[in-house]
Formats: sequence, C-alpha cells, structure tokens
Amino acid sequence: MAKKRKVGEPKEPEYEFVPPEFDEKEYIYKDLYGTKVTIIIAILAVVVGVCAGCITNIWNWVGGLVLMFVVLAGMKPFLRLIRFDTDLVETKTMLGNYILYLLLTIGVWTLVINPPFI
Repeated sequence: MAKKRKVGEPKEPEYEFVPPEFDEKEYIYKDLYGTKVTIIIAILAVVVGVCAGCITNIWNWVGGLVLMFVVLAGMKPFLRLIRFDTDLVETKTMLGNYILYLLLTIGVWTLVINPPFI
C-alpha cells in the first residue's frame, strides 16, 4: 500500500536538468584542428619509417630506433615550428597521436627493410 503523507511534511523539490551551452563552431574547429595534427603526424611517421629503414640497411637497427625516438621526443617543437598550437589539442588526442606515430613508423620500417624494398 501507498504511504500516507503526514500533514505538515514539506514537498520534495523537483529537479530539472538544464543542459550546458554547446558551442558547435568551437567544437568543429577543435575537431578539424586535431585531425590536421593527426594527418601531419601520420605523414611524419611514414617519412621517419622510410629513413629508419634506410639507416637499418646501411648501418644497424639501433640507428633507426634512435631516429624514431628522437623524432618522437621532438614532436611538439616540430609542430610548433610549423605553426600548430598543440595546446588546442586534448591530451588524450595527443597520446593517441604518439601511439599512432610509433605503430605507423614501426610498420613502414618493417616494410622497408624487407626484400621487395631493399
């Protein structure tokens, strides 16, 4: 059975959800900016992968590994050099870009050091 309300008991206030303001232009701008940074990093990863493969064929695999991590360490200054503001890109997105760089560089490097490309 339903509870009976006491005569002097106050009514519970109703909660109404008010969504925050959403700036669609800013969201689209940041998303496109993050995509541009990702494309630049992917192109850089392909170039570094080819260079690391050439270094591996000439010298040793350690040289390619050092090149890969030196470029990874200098990624933010390189992006600032070509006038990309990395502060506009979220931390999660930049972490994803770093992982993309590492995996794509290793993939291209593996292709370059194998027989069809030697």
